[in-house]
Amino acid sequence: MGHDVLLVGSVPFDTVEDVMRNCSGALGSHLAALPDGEVGERRSWVLRLSYQVFNGHIDLETIKRPERVNGVEQLMPRSREDVWLFRVKPGVDMVRFGNPGYRLGYAKDAVNSYFVFKTLREKGIIPQGMRFQISMPMVNSVVRPLTFPEAADLARIRPGYEEAIAAELDAILAAIPHDDLAIQWDCAWEVSAVYNPPDGYPGEGDIETHTAPIGRLSRRLPEAVALGFHFCFGTFGGWPRFAPDDLDRAVALVNAAVKATGRRVDWVHIPALDRTDDAFYAPLADLDVGEARVYLGLIHSMDSFAQRLQAARKFLPDFGIAAYCGFGRIAPDEIPAILQDHKTALEIAGLSS
Repeated sequence: MGHDVLLVGSVPFDTVEDVMRNCSGALGSHLAALPDGEVGERRSWVLRLSYQVFNGHIDLETIKRPERVNGVEQLMPRSREDVWLFRVKPGVDMVRFGNPGYRLGYAKDAVNSYFVFKTLREKGIIPQGMRFQISMPMVNSVVRPLTFPEAADLARIRPGYEEAIAAELDAILAAIPHDDLAIQWDCAWEVSAVYNPPDGYPGEGDIETHTAPIGRLSRRLPEAVALGFHFCFGTFGGWPRFAPDDLDRAVALVNAAVKATGRRVDWVHIPALDRTDDAFYAPLADLDVGEARVYLGLIHSMDSFAQRLQAARKFLPDFGIAAYCGFGRIAPDEIPAILQDHKTALEIAGLSS
């Protein structure tokens, strides 16, 4: 398979089949892995976990929830000021999660989506050699200050949540052939935190705080399973949620994350802003990711795509391309144009053959 394009994960179609038919049809020869689109409530990335997992947990207290609209309860926050907030109940040292392997929903969805993937591959709609991609938010992107505002609570929740993710991985590995499988760790809060350490959360700006769980979870994966990373500047409330001056801290985090895995990493996705200046891209020269394929999130603001591509290639001559993030917060009727942007970007980059 090709490795010129990466789809980060979310695609706002109604069904997994719609996602796979459309994305494989448009870009199949350029993709090494195909996501299921994170359809349904996974379109919200980690926001669904507030009402599906944390609200009602025996060891957590809900201290704020999204406001009603016209008297009707709302589960999905409409803004960063409208989010669910939780705290650990007094006397609880570690929050743990029951029903291991299925509590978070990733394994259940993966097994169902893999059946669609396998069926479409048997029909020739998905090319042979394509891997099935499961994108999973890393621990600290879920258990973060936005949702758990009391700093001491992070250390009480993160180990148990990591334990729950490990159980989901075990269930996935038991159900899906390893040479068909690709796991992608999604890291958004981690990037934000190392650029802009939050006040009152000791150590949250330290790279090691975020690479430690990456290392522990990555080492659970057999070598036959492909491993990738998506690093992000955030899209909740509009993209980018923050705009750094350059890629320096992102590159430092990427290098440390890859090293922490202790194994082969197959790809790394790094977002790029609508910047054409050398200073923004210069830190790419310091990437140290072994044989991992680097994808830069350049597919946006297409009027400046060629200039941004040229600027990045001064410091990283060989890389694949991608959008800055997934498309879950984009209207479905925009997806055909976005897929066409991917084709156009491939042509401009000389990767379309």
